[in-house]
Amino acid sequence: MIPLRDNQPTEKFPAVTIALIALNIVMFLAQWKLPLDPSLAAVPFEITHHVDLVGRLPLSESGHVLMRGQHAAHVLPYGVSPHPLWITIFTSMFMHGGLMHLGGNMLFLWVFGNNIEDALGRARFVFFYLTCGLAATVLQIATDPNSLIPVVGASGAIAGVLAAYYLLYPSARVLTLVPISWFGFFVELRAGWVLAFWFALQLYQGLFGIGMERAGGVATFAHIGGFLMGLLLIHLFGGRRLARRQSRRAEMFTAPPIERGYS
Repeated sequence: MIPLRDNQPTEKFPAVTIALIALNIVMFLAQWKLPLDPSLAAVPFEITHHVDLVGRLPLSESGHVLMRGQHAAHVLPYGVSPHPLWITIFTSMFMHGGLMHLGGNMLFLWVFGNNIEDALGRARFVFFYLTCGLAATVLQIATDPNSLIPVVGASGAIAGVLAAYYLLYPSARVLTLVPISWFGFFVELRAGWVLAFWFALQLYQGLFGIGMERAGGVATFAHIGGFLMGLLLIHLFGGRRLARRQSRRAEMFTAPPIERGYS
């Protein structure tokens, strides 16, 4: 299921959400055009063994780290990383493995992030987003500490956003594309159902495909870690109080069904 838009109104302009989307796009372009230093990706083996593997991983002509089985155009000479290894836990959440990876993450961030920013406020939303991303990467590394596959993407941080949305706006309506083979259909579903299905899928893939290699390269435990941290943080930020406040706000801004717009 692919969420396209929701009907939950916002009161403030989502400046942080837009800035995060822009930063991810800029980082993606830097990866492909410069190319950006591949050492900015978080490699579990590097972090858990305190070993710098910069230049020891096979790279394509564009400078991207290749997965097992792909042909390496060249291997950079070994060198010392220009930054501490721990910083890759943060830089990796702004890097993506491809256009589809970036596009899917940014779509989820736009649909759900603007409402969470509206509920938390800009400063707390930045803290919330980065903390969820940190928890996501840490859990992924903990479940596969010897992996040489770089962990990249904003999906762990966005998973925390989804958790917050699940708690604050379970009754919101989400216009969703349900793909079936080469076709698909549009349906409006409750956000609670959409996000519960998404998290159940992550749990299934994580438990029955431990490690990114068995899960098709998807860091499912990063999604789980980000989601669980999102649940924790939104409670610490006063989840029930926020939910009541946002519910009252939604009632104030809700238009008649025929005129209702989507954020």
